[in-house]
Amino acid sequence: MLFNSISFLIFLPVVFIFYWFFIHKNLNKQNLLILVASYIFYGWWDWRFLSLIFISSLSDYLIGSQIYGASNPKKRKKLLIISIIINLGILGFFKYYNFFVDSFIDLFHLFGVALNKGTLVVLLPVGISFYTFQTLSYTIDIYREKLKPAKDPIAFFAFVAFFPQLVAGPIERAIDLLPQFLKNRKFNYQFAMSGLRMALWGLFKKVVIADNLSKYVDIIYSSPEDYYGLSVIIATIFFTFQVYCDFSGYSDIAIGVARLFGFKLMTNFRTPLFSTSMKEFWSRWHISLSTWFRDYLYIPLGGNRGSKEKWAFNIFITFLISGLWHGASWAFAIWGALNGFYLVYAIYTENIRKKINTFLGVTHFPKILKIFQIISTFCLFAFSLMIFRAESGYDAITLFKHLPQKVGVHFSSLSNFLTPFQELFATPREAFYLTLSFIIFFTGDLIIRNKGIDGVIYKIPKYARIIIYYFVIVWLILFGSFGEPQEFVYFQF
Repeated sequence: MLFNSISFLIFLPVVFIFYWFFIHKNLNKQNLLILVASYIFYGWWDWRFLSLIFISSLSDYLIGSQIYGASNPKKRKKLLIISIIINLGILGFFKYYNFFVDSFIDLFHLFGVALNKGTLVVLLPVGISFYTFQTLSYTIDIYREKLKPAKDPIAFFAFVAFFPQLVAGPIERAIDLLPQFLKNRKFNYQFAMSGLRMALWGLFKKVVIADNLSKYVDIIYSSPEDYYGLSVIIATIFFTFQVYCDFSGYSDIAIGVARLFGFKLMTNFRTPLFSTSMKEFWSRWHISLSTWFRDYLYIPLGGNRGSKEKWAFNIFITFLISGLWHGASWAFAIWGALNGFYLVYAIYTENIRKKINTFLGVTHFPKILKIFQIISTFCLFAFSLMIFRAESGYDAITLFKHLPQKVGVHFSSLSNFLTPFQELFATPREAFYLTLSFIIFFTGDLIIRNKGIDGVIYKIPKYARIIIYYFVIVWLILFGSFGEPQEFVYFQF
């Protein structure tokens, strides 16, 4: 079930009414309703994959209790390993089986040996990477003695399958979200209104910006051999904003919907496209995943302790694995490795870059320097997304080759400059309204960068707030990409 679908528009108020009007005085019934609703929500795609969520939930619920009750360190570690094997085993089979088989066959082809793949094709369950990491952190935190196991199975199963963030995050830690299932929840009007604001802004970013941009991105990236220079640059910039608005839009809707039921989820994005460095960027982009890898992989590897070489290695490995988390292909591995390289390069050149900036005198113009840093950080990330978006390795190489070609021609005259835009947009009016939509989004994102939506909106008079709400709703209805709902980009992960 998609957030931007008619079915969800019916599903949400039905669950909300039952939750707050009929069973609001019974915590167990509320948790049970959330569990049933979450299974319906997920089963809407394919009910067969509900068994995977159930197995993951049941195994970690039982293993978590045994880890907590075990006094023998060896037994505790053995139980943790079993939990890791079960979770990563399920994830590995369903997400990476086809990838490893294809890679194995391709390797033998290099030596002239032809192998038959067979008839087994494994489908990728929606959201498996997200809920697997969520349950895995539960047993790890119990093993680390940071968390006590849940005694209420319904509450725990509801925590794992919580429908607002089940499919694409934020990846919540049990230490933060699970206790919210164990205490009575009372309807809070202000909290619910803040959730509606978050959901509205997320829906705006999804259907007005991301879904409209996707049409133009698809034109270029589906036929990379036909486009050059400015056309490729425009499509890559569009995709950067598309994937940001799509994913952060989902997170905003998830956070907003959770608030309607009295739950607080972590912030997953903090306007990362205004970052002045890749380090800052990754502290603001997909925060729930980056902090997960920080706490459960990067720090256990040694973090920034030890030599600079060891530090760089830990960063690189973390980003390489993070890339593979995003998708079962070498393209995602390369994408992750490239972003790891950006950070490693920044570590080794930090002092040199400071000296160069001082020598050139740019430090005397901090605003200009900041603008340059924001643009350069954006360009680095956008460049890496060419690998992320390309439909094959061959297409990615083609895009890289075509990127610098004909740029001079495109900038040689106004008519040549407008040609790539004419290839994308059917009419000038279409381009005009997309530009206005983008200005609204860009302005809104810039305003809420530091204080968030609530921190800004409450400083505005009530009547002005109402005007803003209706304006966004009307604009969304008029210029949103509706019809057949488009899936969120991160559903494939």
